[in-house]
Amino acid sequence: MPEEIDKVGNVSQSRYEQIVAELRHVVEQQTQASFTIGDRALEIEPVRPRGGIADAEWTVRQSLVRLAEDIGLTFSTVKNARWTASRWPKEHRQASVSFTIHRVLGRIEDEEDRFAAIKSPPAGKRRWTPDEAKRRVGWTVDNPETPQEKVTAIHHLARDEEVAAAVTTDFLKRPQVAAKVSAENKVRVVEEFTRDESVAASAATSLLRRPDVAFKAMSDDTARFQVNHAQNERHRQAREDFEDASPVAPAVRHIDRTVEFLDLVTACHSFVAAAGRTVPGLRDRQLSDEERTIVHENVARVRATLDWIETAVDTGKVDMDDELARMLKGE
Repeated sequence: MPEEIDKVGNVSQSRYEQIVAELRHVVEQQTQASFTIGDRALEIEPVRPRGGIADAEWTVRQSLVRLAEDIGLTFSTVKNARWTASRWPKEHRQASVSFTIHRVLGRIEDEEDRFAAIKSPPAGKRRWTPDEAKRRVGWTVDNPETPQEKVTAIHHLARDEEVAAAVTTDFLKRPQVAAKVSAENKVRVVEEFTRDESVAASAATSLLRRPDVAFKAMSDDTARFQVNHAQNERHRQAREDFEDASPVAPAVRHIDRTVEFLDLVTACHSFVAAAGRTVPGLRDRQLSDEERTIVHENVARVRATLDWIETAVDTGKVDMDDELARMLKGE
């Protein structure tokens, strides 16, 4: 019996410790290799301030895509290595900490906090783990422990419509659960039931006909943004119909190009202005783990969209890769 207690999986405790020591050495080598890739990518394409002018012949993406192809890695791998290397000067890198941990903790904006954090694992922990690093920067963890983390995990798993419908139906069959549903969670249930576009459109139309509901809905920045987006989409479809059907469409195409430029500049200005009004309101406000996760996911989509815009402006190519398309769809 003592031998069974002292075993980890199919090996003894002593053998397990030997394996851990061996693999930690392997991880250190992998970390060094990843930083080397990032450093060389930085040498080819240094990180420039927003708005910095790059060589017109090569965009950052084109350079990194070529490098990735020439060394047999994916573009995202090289891109992430470059970004992580830019966040960790050589003197602040920790050989005993994996590259994954460096990448996650690299999201800490303040340099002093970032460089101090990697040297100080959470209380009661001898080493940083990926989940602890994700908790530090407000990301969703892979192995939820607290009730809030488990709730967040359920929401991520229930993004699929069929899964969400099945889970919601099962939960609402339990009277004691339904009785405890808060107003906020009832809203979420309604959202699940209105995933069908025709049902959602009908419900939204009926609700927005109530002035008090419409007033409260338009006080939400996201709702207001979606309404504006829908209006812009209707304008776009109308313009496409005009270009396809109107005999004078060729004469106004030059003007359209100017309008598209102005629309793009206006959209960027509106985003900056909205952020300037909204972000100061977060002072001294503690967001929940789920709220921080949602904000981080949207910030990632914004970053990806900005990269897409820069590529379109520099090259005239507006096609997006599959990774960006999935990100913008929230997948």
